[in-house]
Amino acid sequence: MDNSGSHQDMTVPPVEGVAGGGTAYGWGDASSNYPSTLRGVIDPTKVPSSDLVHVWYMPSTANVGPQDMPRPLEPISLLAAGNERESVQIAIRPKVSWGEFGIAGVVQVQCTDLCSSSGDRLVVGQALALRRVVPVLGVPDALVPLDLPVSHISLHAGETTVLWVSVDVPSSQPPGQYEGELIITSMKANAESTAQCLGKAEKHQLYRELRNCLDIVEPISGKSVDEVVERVKSATTSLRRVLLLPSFSDFFSDNGPVDMMDEDAISNLSIRLKLNITVWDFVLPTTPSLPAVIGISDTVIEDRFGVEHGSNEWYEALDQHFKWLLQYRISPYFCRWGDSMRVLTYTSPWPADNPKSDEYFSDPRLAAYAVPYSPVVPCGDTATDYLQKEVEILRTKNHWGKAYFYLWDEPLNLEQYNSIRTQASEIHAYAPDARVLTTYYCGPGDAPLASNNFEAFLKVPEFLRPHTQIYCTSEWVVGNREDLVKDIIAEIQPENGEEWWTYVCMGPSDPHPNWHLGMRGTQHRAVMWRVWKEGGTGFLYWGANCYEKATVPSGEIRFRRGLPPGDGVLFYPGEVFSSSCQPVASVRLERLLSGLQDFEYFKLYASRFGRDESVALLEKTGMYLGPERYTNEHRPIDVMRGEVYRTCQP
Repeated sequence: MDNSGSHQDMTVPPVEGVAGGGTAYGWGDASSNYPSTLRGVIDPTKVPSSDLVHVWYMPSTANVGPQDMPRPLEPISLLAAGNERESVQIAIRPKVSWGEFGIAGVVQVQCTDLCSSSGDRLVVGQALALRRVVPVLGVPDALVPLDLPVSHISLHAGETTVLWVSVDVPSSQPPGQYEGELIITSMKANAESTAQCLGKAEKHQLYRELRNCLDIVEPISGKSVDEVVERVKSATTSLRRVLLLPSFSDFFSDNGPVDMMDEDAISNLSIRLKLNITVWDFVLPTTPSLPAVIGISDTVIEDRFGVEHGSNEWYEALDQHFKWLLQYRISPYFCRWGDSMRVLTYTSPWPADNPKSDEYFSDPRLAAYAVPYSPVVPCGDTATDYLQKEVEILRTKNHWGKAYFYLWDEPLNLEQYNSIRTQASEIHAYAPDARVLTTYYCGPGDAPLASNNFEAFLKVPEFLRPHTQIYCTSEWVVGNREDLVKDIIAEIQPENGEEWWTYVCMGPSDPHPNWHLGMRGTQHRAVMWRVWKEGGTGFLYWGANCYEKATVPSGEIRFRRGLPPGDGVLFYPGEVFSSSCQPVASVRLERLLSGLQDFEYFKLYASRFGRDESVALLEKTGMYLGPERYTNEHRPIDVMRGEVYRTCQP
């Protein structure tokens, strides 16, 4: 690694009380030998950045927190298909402090395009994105976007800062080896960080001077040339007073402005990280092979963003969320909860005869869509008339095969099960080929279908038939008994159009795969590995934005009481972290995407060698053997992907 390798070759220092011993500070004596340039006041523009910061790569499945210690810097090489996103993490930790205002220092991170020898490019800002990993409840989770191609990052003493680098490979990208760089340069405190530390009096003066400039310059329309000149002179005087404020003193010497360090000097002192990616001749299908339907609470959006149900702003807010989530290979549906777990679900807030609905449902990135049983927005029709009209329109469309009705979540008693049967009968009266989805983890408790709970659970398909076509069962029921999957599948009749889907929610808990905050990265990604091995044909997750109620967009994110942290939350409002209104993804949402992309690799391998061989590949690589036996390390994932690449490329 240019300018950095010799400085990164260190092991994690021994810590008192941990095997290996060490000093009371946890550092060996060798760590205190600093270059003479680091004694006294440090000028980062004259010192190699590798003397000031540790930098190392980590895979996307690693949970890298503020207290993670440096590791050796190893070259990174990624493998990606067309229409696939691959991510890696960069960790930065200050060795010394050179900054002001309570920060250890500032580094500039610059990304270059990734280029192939034939001249093809993966362009920064389009194919390459950079985000900062921000802890939530002390766990690295929120991915806050950074400016490209250059960002400035404030570092804190004794803390590791983590950046998430993603490469999105377009479907049309020519195969080949692509190479680029991430250039990390230690900087003096920049104007932005200085501005954040202005005193109250100085802020007030700055505001007053700038406001004065605007008051002078704005009303010049129709004024004479002489008056305009006078106003400009007056505004210039105000701006000069702004430049003389103490916060800008670092930018001036006795002889005028200080020149910024020239580009060659920055390059010579910078840490240059090589980023290589192999794009191979396989393109992930635009329409996901596995329908992964995930709920978005419309009431949470209404409360937090202050939009009235059915208003123009409401439609705009839902539209933004829908379009943003499609990039994650999931099929979003909006939901509104009623009494006793009755749920109104819909993918499009517009009626079926609105062109926007056709636009949503025809989008090839959407694998499945929910049709509402009753009007989403009051329209004057009775529920029965509305349902008949919606179904009659949708059945004429080519996308009707994607449609499903989700009426009730986890029915518990005979009354609730009978409600599903009644509603489904109405739907099937208008559309015999309609698919009704039911989530469940038990049979009706007040009318046992068998002598024990699991046998009663197995009898649910027989009890609901023909009123349900998609039987969606909780992974919690299976536990670590994979042999029970065969019993569940045996009750499903695929020859009659029935399907078996699965879901996770507050259960299953650790060590089983799920998306709770604080679980291991491979545990998040393994949710979809489990689906492939067990043979499910779809997946459901109850909520992606179901945090506690707030009435302002920037309100604190609080997870719902009684639920494991992170359950029901896969992204955050952008306003919580910055002025952006774009949603902020969680690390767990990115790993969900990676799992769905792995699913496409399994399917490709199975198309060549058979499903049994694809499951054998999961097991022989050590990647996934069962819900309690899967890799904690990233390497088996690379081995699996490499084997698919080696054996399946044209």
